Amino acid sequence: MSTPHTVTPPALDDAPVLAHYVRGGFVESAHRASVVVTSPDGGEHLLALGAVDDPVFPRSSNKPVQTLAMVRAGLRMPPAHLALASASHSGEDFHLAAVREMLASVGLTEGALQNTPDYPVNDEAREAVLRSGGGKLPITQNCSGKHAAMLATCVVNGWDTATYRDPSHPLQVAIAKTLAELTGDEITSTAVDGCGAPVMAVTLAGLARAFGTMASAPAGTHEAEVADAIRANPAYLGGTGRDVTALIEHTPGLIAKDGAESVYAVGLADGRGIALKVADGYPRAKPVILAAVLRHLGVESAALAQLEHSPVLGHGEPVGAIVAVNL
Repeated sequence: MSTPHTVTPPALDDAPVLAHYVRGGFVESAHRASVVVTSPDGGEHLLALGAVDDPVFPRSSNKPVQTLAMVRAGLRMPPAHLALASASHSGEDFHLAAVREMLASVGLTEGALQNTPDYPVNDEAREAVLRSGGGKLPITQNCSGKHAAMLATCVVNGWDTATYRDPSHPLQVAIAKTLAELTGDEITSTAVDGCGAPVMAVTLAGLARAFGTMASAPAGTHEAEVADAIRANPAYLGGTGRDVTALIEHTPGLIAKDGAESVYAVGLADGRGIALKVADGYPRAKPVILAAVLRHLGVESAALAQLEHSPVLGHGEPVGAIVAVNL
């Protein structure tokens, strides 16, 4: 049997250890990660650990840039809906209601959604679905806001809605163009994301540049429209108890987006951008490392304590913690 060709980015192989999983004073596990902080003009790496100039899949961290592409293509929605378009939402009632509103605004229903069916991320919402005998649905999956926005963008442009996930569709071509522009990267690899939409590889440095650009964009620009929507509606970007929601809510001027396989991207109001990826894809160290980077940069936020709170349990009691190292 032949083995499929695979590409292993240096961002995985060359990543330094940036977090320890400590139990009873003993380092039980270690997490390697690559991290970059870009300057306000995007031309300099203020911090670079690992291979930050090699491509990775940003996963859902690229959603604000995807939303920007849709706004540039004519999408017009209230700020809360733009935040939801950029979201990996928790599937709470207010998220689902807003997704239905997004679809209804262009004459569609949730039957048009093509994202992968799943249960809500939020524990209470998921348990409510299970208690009612419900199953996995596209609308309760965390990417339904993005897919609703994609469909709406197709409608306002007269593009086919049945094939909107195809990489050659005008919508996806527009997204790829915007992603390449903001990151400064050439898009060399495209695959299918977990939700069914295309995901395009960019460098961590490029992802950081994109977020810095959006976070510091002048008022009246499409970039500022999306960034302001995220800042004003952090609960729509994530949900109850989510660290990304707390980070945006409690850090003036900041925008952020978490992604699967342990990716995080942040833009600061002064134009600095941050992007990180934990090499093993396990998310438990991601917020801890990000909090350490933000402290290193002198960013003050009431949310940092929440990001850092990662106890290691023994018999249900804290016996250690995940801690950032080498930062």
